[in-house]
Amino acid sequence: MYVIRLTDGTLRVPQTLASEDGRLIGNAYVEVSPGDPDYDRWLAESLTEEEWAERRRRWLEENDELEREFLAFKAEQET
Repeated sequence: MYVIRLTDGTLRVPQTLASEDGRLIGNAYVEVSPGDPDYDRWLAESLTEEEWAERRRRWLEENDELEREFLAFKAEQET
């Protein structure tokens, strides 16, 4: 998950919620506005919505070789 910077400067920061025994309850985004104490920390690694969409598009288009390697590895593990 990426930190996404909206056009108004608000950041959407990924957050995971887990139970006391460590089980995953859910993943979500929380919004962090300019002026929030954690804003500057997250701003440096944030992507615009367009940058995020481009990364996702490229990953989907360019992962064929990685997928083939994974499927070969998986088949090898099952034998």
